[in-house]
Amino acid sequence: MASTEAVLLPIGGAALASDPRVAEAVRAIGARTGVDYTDDRQLTALLAERRRAATAAQHGPLAWAGGIALLACVVWPFVAVSAPSLGPKTALAAGPLLILAVAALTRVRANWKRELLHPALAGYREVLGVARAHGMPAAHVPAWLEGKAEGGSGKGATPIPSYPEAAYPEHAVPASAFAPQGATGAAVPAKPAAVTEYERLASSGGWHDETGWLLLFAGGGGAAWAWSQTEPIGYAALVLIPVAIGIWLAGSHHGSEETRLRAEAVQYVRTVIAAQTAGARVPELSPALRKLLND
Repeated sequence: MASTEAVLLPIGGAALASDPRVAEAVRAIGARTGVDYTDDRQLTALLAERRRAATAAQHGPLAWAGGIALLACVVWPFVAVSAPSLGPKTALAAGPLLILAVAALTRVRANWKRELLHPALAGYREVLGVARAHGMPAAHVPAWLEGKAEGGSGKGATPIPSYPEAAYPEHAVPASAFAPQGATGAAVPAKPAAVTEYERLASSGGWHDETGWLLLFAGGGGAAWAWSQTEPIGYAALVLIPVAIGIWLAGSHHGSEETRLRAEAVQYVRTVIAAQTAGARVPELSPALRKLLND
């Protein structure tokens, strides 16, 4: 489902406008940065443009030059020592090269972070922080927006700012208590059971192959030791081989079920995107569903 990350915004413009206090804060931030953060079309184009700029700064020619120079710094001393015609002293030439590599990579990081700190992006992170403080969940937050590697965890280089939770008067209803629909009446349908099962399978897989191979090697190694040392008890390790096969079969079944349910999960994500486009406030997607955004 290519390019859906650029289509599914963290929070739609209609949702931002549904709470008067959030809408007022968003207008103030937009007036400062020159961006209408409630205009989904404008915001989608902005995020795509700024992502391209950040990627270009991070993976441009300077980054390649710095990486190659750093690799040469690691390899050159071994070459200099092992080649009689060069001699050990020539290994010292790696010193200036290392300085150049570090300088280049430091510059690359500075350029990358400068792109992430673009006023329009910084303003949008403020918008998301304000929305969270008022109880509005983000459907997803792109890793690049926070300066994190795709699938990475922890605090990125440019995280979403945190603000104190907004207090509402007793007669008012916080945004988090609203039904997940916008002023247009659009709503996100209930999550199908098949999608919930897909999320469970997608979050619990990935260990069968490694465990099966580990048990296979352990069983084979134990049998080999028993044969070489004439210790019959070592042949008991052979029982691990059918266990490994059983784990592989379980993993195969797990993968088949995940593949079977994946189409319904993709369709649900598309439904969420359509609901947001229609003005609904969409729920936060699970990590398993967020991965489908980049497929």
